[in-house]
Amino acid sequence: MPTSEAISYHGVIYRVAVPSPLRRVFDYLPPATSPIANPAPGTRVVIPFGNRKLVAVLLDITSGSTLSRERLKPVAAILDEQALYSDAMLRVLLWATSYYQHPVGEVFATALPSRLRTGKSTTPLSRQLSLRAAPVEPQLQALGRARQQRALLQFIADNAPVSNEQCRAAGFSQRVLQDLLDKNLLTEQLAADPALKRFTPLPVAQDFELTLNKHQTAAYSAIVSRLESFACFLLDGVTGSGKTEVYMRVMQAVLQQGCQCLVLVPEIGLTPQTLARFEQRFSCPVVSLHSGLTDTERARAWNLARSGAAGIVIGTRSAIFVPLARPGLIVIDEEHDASFKQQEGFRYSARDLAIIRGREENICVVLGSATPSLESLQNANIGKFTHLQLSERAGTAEVAEIEILDVGSQLLTEGFSEMLLFKIGKHLGQGNQVLVFINRRGFAPVLSCQSCGWIAECASCVAQLTVHSKPPSLRCHHCDGVHPLPAHCPQCQGKQLTTYGMGTQKIETFLSSRYPDIPVLRVDRDSVRSKVKLQQLFDRVHAGEPCILVGTQMLAKGHHFPKISLAAILDADVGLFSADFRGQEHMAQTIIQVAGRAGRAEHPGEVVIQTRHAAHSTLQSLARGNYAEFAAQLLTERKRAMMPPHAHLALIRAEAPELMVAIKFLQGVRQHADNLCADAFAGVMFIGPLPAPMEKRAGRYRTQLLLRSPQRAALQDLLTRLCHFMENCKQPAKLRWSVDVDPQDLI
Repeated sequence: MPTSEAISYHGVIYRVAVPSPLRRVFDYLPPATSPIANPAPGTRVVIPFGNRKLVAVLLDITSGSTLSRERLKPVAAILDEQALYSDAMLRVLLWATSYYQHPVGEVFATALPSRLRTGKSTTPLSRQLSLRAAPVEPQLQALGRARQQRALLQFIADNAPVSNEQCRAAGFSQRVLQDLLDKNLLTEQLAADPALKRFTPLPVAQDFELTLNKHQTAAYSAIVSRLESFACFLLDGVTGSGKTEVYMRVMQAVLQQGCQCLVLVPEIGLTPQTLARFEQRFSCPVVSLHSGLTDTERARAWNLARSGAAGIVIGTRSAIFVPLARPGLIVIDEEHDASFKQQEGFRYSARDLAIIRGREENICVVLGSATPSLESLQNANIGKFTHLQLSERAGTAEVAEIEILDVGSQLLTEGFSEMLLFKIGKHLGQGNQVLVFINRRGFAPVLSCQSCGWIAECASCVAQLTVHSKPPSLRCHHCDGVHPLPAHCPQCQGKQLTTYGMGTQKIETFLSSRYPDIPVLRVDRDSVRSKVKLQQLFDRVHAGEPCILVGTQMLAKGHHFPKISLAAILDADVGLFSADFRGQEHMAQTIIQVAGRAGRAEHPGEVVIQTRHAAHSTLQSLARGNYAEFAAQLLTERKRAMMPPHAHLALIRAEAPELMVAIKFLQGVRQHADNLCADAFAGVMFIGPLPAPMEKRAGRYRTQLLLRSPQRAALQDLLTRLCHFMENCKQPAKLRWSVDVDPQDLI
């Protein structure tokens, strides 16, 4: 709210965050009548907004407003008896609003589960199911051969009352449950979740299977000595060095104090694995929060965390917003991973918010990675973080040897050199498993006509369509467009269509024919669309039988596969010459992470990297297994170029159905920024406006204006003024703009 406006005093005023794109808070009068007399900040309220009623969040109660009393409307209802968030979390969310230059109402809406955004109760009633009559045996016989129904009826008889979620977790579908209800065999009633009570700290056995080595012991001791106050630790350990064991030892100390632990992982695929490991280790309730849950499952986990019933909360990016009754520790596993940065809407970094949350809640934050981000390494170098290093693998496992295989002058068979195929056969013959990595989904990235040179391209994006064989189709991996495979060239009508390049499907087909007696398991977003299927696939791998895993980034993130002895990277050259300045950093992290999947148990590990640029300094550093050397070199280059972490970036994006509409809008923003910089922001530099590297996506042209500054405060102040300018200037129809602070993706 502009400070230049006169403030009038009207008695009690509610200041609320409304889920709208407007960058301001709104003033309302108290409700005419309400059973809740003094709502606390962080409480949900229902407010009239135009001709709608919306659920907003109360931020403050004051006595002044810039609006006349006649223009103020009363709040329609107060939904919560208690605030949903602590004062510390309110400060975190308000900080995020300011830092990421995003509308406050949308920030608070993002932090709430979808059920709560629609005004539903914070403690949803659960449908509890029991048998309508006893005994159960005659009813089982009456069901005859309906095996699933018989099994579910017996499950309910043994565990009654049970919830829908318990039935689903036991493997029964909603349809089977409905069949029993239709046959009038069950009764149902609504009841509050019995688990919503604070967990009681239980003693944890001191007899551990694993003994900490000296590096793990030093890291553990350093962290537990600071548990009573805010501190941020960078746990920098080579793959397989036992970072998770250090996490769990620290978490044990936190849980024994009756406090809760929040653990963030980068992928949904890691959540079940981590969940199972922690459930096996700890006696307290452990819950997960991620996008694969239903609204009801997510609300229940959120409530268990908020009430203090869950001792450990494991989740992906959005779990950073979950309220905790007694926060004690935040762990960010694989802290370098780009998926911790939200790329649409409210573009926050969960890693950076975790640090702010740790500071506000006065608790420890542990960032773990085998390949720390340059930002975290720089913070460790200047003393903001405590740098803890695990330089050797835990137990008897040794770091896998990395071999650079120059294929520049070799004839490849479906992307494989003869040497690599020999090594794959050798490791499989020894009864081990092999991982083949390529960061490209589909069958092949190009469909082309040999007669006229036509290439299949997406009409909505500046991108080529990828050929998929299962099911046969052409797909755009940017706008998700799907098209049938053409029988002939649409340009010359010729039938000489062929594919170029390779994707996971093509590799899967080739390896299945090359090694017909060995299972080939493909792991990408096309093959494992459900957590159940992903778990089934990983169960096959953990069974230990020889197999070949073919996959994308999903395989590179923290998985423990003891029988993999060979990891092969088919094309390491893509990141060497990326248009994104972070390209080499991301490529190096991927290579090290993939290499870390090999040789994690008693089986010696080997890593083969195929490249046409074997002499490149980046690959040579990684071949020596020295990520620290590579990172130091890259930090020096970034300092010379004045790029992050030695400078601060923000990206203003604009998109529209026509390119020049978006360009002209950003030209106006640049002109306004130049005028402001002439007076007060001389240190801020600009690049653009220019078309984005991917100029067109989903039918809209994309442009961007990059801002760079050595001083974060100057950049933030300028962005605040530019956002006010963009929000209030006249905008062309169908133009959309956004601000991305600390962008991870410049494409």
